[in-house]
Amino acid sequence: MRMRAAVLEEFGEPLVVEELELTDPREGEALVRLVACGVCHTDLYTASGVDPSGYAPSVLGHEGGGVVEAVGPGVSSLAPGDHVVTLFSPQCGECVHCRDERTNLCLAIREQQNKGYLPDGSTRLRRDGEEIRHFMGTSTFAEYTVMPEIALAKIDPEAPLDRACLFACGLSTGLGAAINTAQVREGSTCVVFGAGMVGLGAVAGCRLRGAERIICVDLSEDRLGLATGQGATETMLGGDDVVDGGKIVSETDGFGADYTFEATGNVAVMRQAVESARMAWGLATMAGVAGKGETLDVIPRLLITGRRIAGSSFGGVKGRDGVPKLVDLYMRGEIDVDPFISHRIGLDDVNRGFELMDAQDGIRSVIEFN
Repeated sequence: MRMRAAVLEEFGEPLVVEELELTDPREGEALVRLVACGVCHTDLYTASGVDPSGYAPSVLGHEGGGVVEAVGPGVSSLAPGDHVVTLFSPQCGECVHCRDERTNLCLAIREQQNKGYLPDGSTRLRRDGEEIRHFMGTSTFAEYTVMPEIALAKIDPEAPLDRACLFACGLSTGLGAAINTAQVREGSTCVVFGAGMVGLGAVAGCRLRGAERIICVDLSEDRLGLATGQGATETMLGGDDVVDGGKIVSETDGFGADYTFEATGNVAVMRQAVESARMAWGLATMAGVAGKGETLDVIPRLLITGRRIAGSSFGGVKGRDGVPKLVDLYMRGEIDVDPFISHRIGLDDVNRGFELMDAQDGIRSVIEFN
């Protein structure tokens, strides 16, 4: 079939919206008609050329929500008409990681996915016979996509897909960091650094876990206002004095927070998250993605006195099981998704979505497909 997609032709250049050929799904795959897709910082990171694992030409996009149009041989858990959220972090249910509750990092298709191919080592995207690679195994900046069955989460068909798509990456990452990775305890004190999509999700996750105090730190008063709407009990403008000046320590009876979360990707802020964690049992969870070659500088004494550091990929969410449950929380009114959507754009405006993100204008631009 012919369909329109946003192609990364050259790193550092605007995406090109053009017509491509999409071939039928093969064994274990499904054809999805995209209804909505969030424009995530990971897409911009790859398009810029900074990502050392990036490849071109490819169709970017990974935060998608859509409807299954057809399935290939062997697909048993999906059928035409099902509403789905795309998963860059699949769940095969069979590999050693899927069988272990300690991780969500499925191994089944990781090698080919990292190269831009579907599990059989080929692509379904073509342009005049040339292969176009699949970004993160999803390629949702397109009217249609073909994806592995194990990388699609079937959700409540009543859930609006323009909201549900946000659970494909940023929102689930933040929620899961608090719920799954840190497993925040009821009555605890939490500090969240960063009030973008991931940080706001972490704030909501801390609230859902029953935290007594949730302090959100950001450079933007507007974003801090959004954090209050997600459950932050206190907000604080970011800066060097947040930790070095003792603001967080003084605000937590001289100890620091039980749980801290870093959601900016800035290694200096990551260090602040570690230093503001409570001695004896404080846990600092890193959900932001740092730049190539950057390192986190931590004083060993902070660890010897009981602080811990954890990394969180996709919030530890096992996608096919976990994302539908998070969407159900939204449908029950326990998560307010509407404030995250700051701009609605068409596919032709995808580069505008990058510009808005670069300018930190709003939280998420959502592409809506007609």
